[in-house]
Amino acid sequence: MSRTRLLVVGGGQSGLAAARAGRDRGWEPVVLEAGAEPVGSWPSYYDSLRLFSPRQFSSFPGYEFPGPADDYPTRDEVVEYLRGYASWLGVDIRTRSPVADVTVDSAGAFTAHLADGDAVSGGALIAASGSFANPYIPQVAGHDAFAGRVLTVADYRSPEPFAGKRVVVVGAGNSAVQVGYELAQRADVTLAVRDRVRMVSQIVAGRDLHWWLRLTRADLLPPALLSRVVTGTPVIDTGRYQHALHSKLLGQRPMFAAFTPDGVVWPDGSQERIDAVIFATGYRPYLPYLDSLGALDASGLPRHQHGISRVQPGLGFLGLEFQRTFSSNTLRGVHRDAGFVVDALAQPRRAAVG
Repeated sequence: MSRTRLLVVGGGQSGLAAARAGRDRGWEPVVLEAGAEPVGSWPSYYDSLRLFSPRQFSSFPGYEFPGPADDYPTRDEVVEYLRGYASWLGVDIRTRSPVADVTVDSAGAFTAHLADGDAVSGGALIAASGSFANPYIPQVAGHDAFAGRVLTVADYRSPEPFAGKRVVVVGAGNSAVQVGYELAQRADVTLAVRDRVRMVSQIVAGRDLHWWLRLTRADLLPPALLSRVVTGTPVIDTGRYQHALHSKLLGQRPMFAAFTPDGVVWPDGSQERIDAVIFATGYRPYLPYLDSLGALDASGLPRHQHGISRVQPGLGFLGLEFQRTFSSNTLRGVHRDAGFVVDALAQPRRAAVG
């Protein structure tokens, strides 16, 4: 076993960024990807998904996103980009290799135990397996009695199955609004929100928002500082979502209080028949393979500071939302976190990170 072998669990954008950072710093990365290709969860997103950042702001360093610089890549274009990037990297990527457990020996070496009984060892490990497998669904009274369809945005693909139906989309972020708007062309749709939808213009003074974020370096602000000036998750809009809300094409109401067998109860006590409810309420990290290390809290969340484990030397994380900055869990930002985490893992081992 090489002491400079870096185990990376997950072969999506975060895992590939970790492998790149490790390779460039003299490590020997081994990427363990559960799926058939090193493209992460991108193939499983809804069909119409497009990035909110143009190609020129969505590339990894040294590997340009092909196509017009100001265009917004589709889901399938992102898949193809990651596929090409993985090949270009030239590192050891092992697909169909789900990790079931991770152990650490007395010398601090990590062993990733695969579901098929195989094992791979290394001197450090980065958990970059994402959260798509663990969508968050809030507890709502009467859920079990509801006879309609309940799903998450991770299950949603296209509006066709909902044509003519009455649908509630729960959430106020980009995915909720984008899916709600798309559904509203075919169905009767209401957004159920705990707070109002906040819009931010995609084009400002003729420039894409991300041009301004780069110019002002706001993309690099720590989340704690950013939260002082930005409340909630803003929805990036060209104007069509705002118009849909104002015109009532896409309805908006405070979050419903409970399910009924055939619908929901709104906060004012009124009841409405509903065919389907789609939760677009975010995701939580899914890291069960780290349970035996004590690296997770009681909720299954990593105990970390900026992606460095507080309790297990040699363990890092990538792809966590707001891990270090507003752009941490994005194509345009994850490579910065990857360099930070790999550099930290190369430092002399400590019992914990402050």
